[in-house]
Amino acid sequence: MIGTDRGLVLGKIAVALEQALARRHMRGEAGRTAPRTIARGDGWAVADVLCTSGPQDRAFEERHEHYAIAMVLAGSFQYRSPLGAALMTSGSLMLGNPGQPYECGHEHAEGDRCVVFWYEPDYFEGVAGAGFRVPRLPPVRPLAPLVASAGAGVLSAADTPWEDLAVRLAIETAGLAARQSPAQRVVPRNAEARVTRAVREIDRRPDADLSLRRLAQGSGLSPYHFLRTFERLTGVTPHQYILRARLRDAAARLATASRKIINVALDSGFGDVSNFNRAFRAEFGLSPRAYRASVVPDRGAATSQGSPRSLSES
Repeated sequence: MIGTDRGLVLGKIAVALEQALARRHMRGEAGRTAPRTIARGDGWAVADVLCTSGPQDRAFEERHEHYAIAMVLAGSFQYRSPLGAALMTSGSLMLGNPGQPYECGHEHAEGDRCVVFWYEPDYFEGVAGAGFRVPRLPPVRPLAPLVASAGAGVLSAADTPWEDLAVRLAIETAGLAARQSPAQRVVPRNAEARVTRAVREIDRRPDADLSLRRLAQGSGLSPYHFLRTFERLTGVTPHQYILRARLRDAAARLATASRKIINVALDSGFGDVSNFNRAFRAEFGLSPRAYRASVVPDRGAATSQGSPRSLSES
């Protein structure tokens, strides 16, 4: 059962996705993708995209009209493009180049929610250079502050400097993607389904006691094979994934609730506040108190409006 505080924190992201899935089942509707434009400017746009598709729905087939960077905030899905195939999980980034076809499917679980940044080719290449050669970046530390900022922008009514975030994201993502190996690792579909179940369990309760042995047992694999398969599919170890899920949860709590720092630490699964402070500063570059101060106050009307109609990809 989701507690009151956890419901408050996740209400606009994960719980909103759960409610959309419940409505879809109640009405007997097919899964669909619902984008909501958050901000736009000259050559860029940002959208909050909620998808209610599941294993019973056909994979979504489309073509990237622009450079695309999609931050996964909740859920998971399979992504395929000429760049390769990847399992997209919370905290990871889906990458796309203009003109490339792609497919998104939910073979093992229902629904996802992303913040998607679209860039006109001239705009993106002017700030970040060449396009992508890998389909995904995993949840890694250099991207954590950007994912947290975008998540806070969706969660709260406070203005977010979306163009600054879009530029920083393009530069950081292009640099990290250029250092990634394009080699593909083939993993059996049944193993992907097992890892997806483990990822969903972590995302539902990042504060729970989720040991490697427990996750491996739930997946029907030995700890050794579960560790190797999980890292191949997600790009990080189970320990790293759990830690970053807890830190994202803590960042959301700090941005949307007024609880004391020690309560945020304990509610997010950390045993003591000193370890939490060290881990949070290492991930986000700020102490929890400084992070809260940076995202809670009104930061002014930094959102730019009125970009070209061409940036309306959905």
